[in-house]
Amino acid sequence: MGGVGFAVSGRRGDDPTQYPGKLTWYVVMTLMAAAMGGLIFGYDIGISGGVTSMAPFLEKFFPSVYHKQMDDTSTNQYCKFDSQILTLFTSSLYLAALVASFFASTMTKKFGRRKSMMFGGIIFLVGAIINAAAVHISMLIIGRVLLGIGVGFANQSVPLYLSEMSPYNYRGTFNVCFQLMITIGILVANLFNYFFAKIEGGWGWRLSLGLAGVPAIIIIISSFFLSDTPNSLVDRGREEEAKTLLKRIRGVENIDAEFNDILAASNEAKLLQNPWQNIFKRRCYRPQLVMSIMIPFFQQLTGINVIMFYAPVLFKTIGFGSDASLMSAVITGVINVLATCVSIGFADRLGRRTLFLEGGVQMLIFQIAVAALIGVKFGVTGDVTELPKWFAIVVVICICFYVAGFAWSWGPLGWLYPSEIFSLEIRSAGQSVNVAVNMFFTFLVAQIFLVMLCRMKFGLFIFFAFFVIVMTSFCYFLMPETKNIPIEEMTQIWRDHWFWKRFMDDDHVNGANEMTRIEQV
Repeated sequence: MGGVGFAVSGRRGDDPTQYPGKLTWYVVMTLMAAAMGGLIFGYDIGISGGVTSMAPFLEKFFPSVYHKQMDDTSTNQYCKFDSQILTLFTSSLYLAALVASFFASTMTKKFGRRKSMMFGGIIFLVGAIINAAAVHISMLIIGRVLLGIGVGFANQSVPLYLSEMSPYNYRGTFNVCFQLMITIGILVANLFNYFFAKIEGGWGWRLSLGLAGVPAIIIIISSFFLSDTPNSLVDRGREEEAKTLLKRIRGVENIDAEFNDILAASNEAKLLQNPWQNIFKRRCYRPQLVMSIMIPFFQQLTGINVIMFYAPVLFKTIGFGSDASLMSAVITGVINVLATCVSIGFADRLGRRTLFLEGGVQMLIFQIAVAALIGVKFGVTGDVTELPKWFAIVVVICICFYVAGFAWSWGPLGWLYPSEIFSLEIRSAGQSVNVAVNMFFTFLVAQIFLVMLCRMKFGLFIFFAFFVIVMTSFCYFLMPETKNIPIEEMTQIWRDHWFWKRFMDDDHVNGANEMTRIEQV
């Protein structure tokens, strides 16, 4: 199938004839369909905060929280929503996703990326149906656990699929589409919450929870029409099928250099019997392991999920009315989507490091601004009876700039970077570590945020700002650039890095210099 021609180098851009190919419509449509897997994660992030701010939902499933709000005559804006039971409803999904990601690693490696995505969609659909039909809190929790399993499988397989299927110098662009779908899911969920909260009879929350099945159906249907990745097919011994597919997705017949690269990586992978045992070895895999742990850790400690989970609650807490708080969440959702499009356009042009660093500085500035605004207005007591309109507008603007900084840096790149740095033999295991750490800290932040807001007051935003400083420094000193490097040659960036090269073992089975191997092919 025809497309826009481009030359792909097998040596970081030194030889423009090494990986010839075209950006075909087939690969574009395939990758966009796969990226739809981000919708289920995004929709859930967006829907949770809105549903838990709906009075009929709280009255039915969390009556103690509902009556506390109704009876609370205090003007303390920091502690109105402090409920461990309520936050457990939101955050239970992420514990399930954490556990599921490890099972997803085995399934993704043994049966391929496509089937793992399909399985995740099916489980998520079942969870959405149970939640929509819930008549007891136990049904809500069971539904949330199933949603978590679906998220775990999707988040483990989709970024890998996108990184392996993409032409290497478009890898950033297409992988960021996963985060774009997450942001679209968040925005759609916020819009649904805004309108469904107005339904008379108080059953709008059922629609909000039940419509999570729509993105699940999309990924299930998409999975039926997707091919698996050449890397996965070779890894499972289907070499001729992989070669035919590679010709189709690159749009040329001359794919020998890239195919031989994948084949060599697969042969090395087969020499490792236990990827989980090897990934924790100090030599050779330590840099990748550190990145797969620290990047999702820092991603959650930016405080972004505090905004996205609890945007309606947060805005309501700082004095917005119920409708106004939901609309403010919609506004931040729109900014999230638009800013992610910036990353799509520049991840492969400016590089990952540049966006990480700029986003970190921008988030730091506006996080401190939010802390200062809330601190000046609420103080440490939180006793405020009325907020001026200008104050509300300034807070929303600052949060929008903060969200934009995240959305074109740590949001999409937090999924892209870990998915592209692991060699084939430990790629599935490495992505599972990334997802598990992400889900654990997502759970932790979701579970303790309202308690921290009640205890730390406006200092909570200073707390997250501190981690933004730490993570931006981490990127500056320890993160090598990965743009325009073929995924099966990524080991070389660690060998060339001033710090990480000390952990690279030239005698390791995966330690052969890929650059030399490509030249010999």
